[in-house]
Amino acid sequence: MILERVVRTGRKTGLRIDNLLSAVLLGELVTPSANLWLVSPWISDVDVIDNMSGRYDSVFAEPANRRYPLSEVLGILTHSGANLTVVTRPESHNKTFLDRLFRQADAGRLLIVEEEDVHEKTFCGELWILTGSMNLTVRGMQVNDEAVTYKYTAEAAASARLDLRRRFGGLA
Repeated sequence: MILERVVRTGRKTGLRIDNLLSAVLLGELVTPSANLWLVSPWISDVDVIDNMSGRYDSVFAEPANRRYPLSEVLGILTHSGANLTVVTRPESHNKTFLDRLFRQADAGRLLIVEEEDVHEKTFCGELWILTGSMNLTVRGMQVNDEAVTYKYTAEAAASARLDLRRRFGGLA
């Protein structure tokens, strides 16, 4: 089955990517991909799962009624067996996220690659890929006019992972 959707976010459309990103990460918490790739020139430790109501308690080992930031969710995924490769620019803006991720993650399952010229924005698992113009920052997710394509297809995800690994290395 191939599912593809283009989401155009921003103030003019009134759409945001938060719900789609949350759904993707909740699916990963239930059934983690063996390999995850996050490529974004700028990354902030944005909140990605809102569990204030306890609605997602069943997917967390030690649930709490709070918002879960990206670094924590990715860290949980590495402890669940996912290999995570993050490709970003060596910018001071990314340091807070990277430091938090490093503290949260299983170090043996995390590779951080800093590339001065990276401009691609892709988040990819075993069965899905999110790609487009959006950085994983507050402005990228909530303010800027962005176009993000979500594809649920193992073939497209595998092709993207192979290409990313060829260009940036990566974990098994």
